[in-house]
Amino acid sequence: MKLHELHQPEGAKRSRKRKGRGIAAGQGKTAGYGTKGQNSRSGRGGRLHFEGGQLPLVNRLPIKRGFRNPRRIEYAVVNVGKLNRFDAGTVIDVAMLVAEGLVRDDKLPIKVLGGGDIDRALTLRVDACSEVAKAKVEAAGGSVESE
Repeated sequence: MKLHELHQPEGAKRSRKRKGRGIAAGQGKTAGYGTKGQNSRSGRGGRLHFEGGQLPLVNRLPIKRGFRNPRRIEYAVVNVGKLNRFDAGTVIDVAMLVAEGLVRDDKLPIKVLGGGDIDRALTLRVDACSEVAKAKVEAAGGSVESE
């Protein structure tokens, strides 16, 4: 079989119904829309998702609820406990965290959180740091330089 020998099976293609073209066409007079009522008029039907006053399905589903703050700053987060892999006295910045695989996206600002414990003095150069994380780093003899 070749491409030029292919053809549609019998009855696969049907011509569209040309509504409102007279009785002989089979869809004359009311054109299949019935008699009277909202759905027989021009501009058929009502508002999208309107269910006759019943609470529409769109409103009944629990998706897309709540408020999304457009000014929220999304951080790439690193827990303090993960920083134990660095040697004492190391200056840790964005490039080092990306190279070590602790942060995937270097375009996001980096925030250090207080999860875990740290036992060595490190200097952190990050965009933000939680109070708990800062206290843990300073207790271990390190410092935090957040911008």
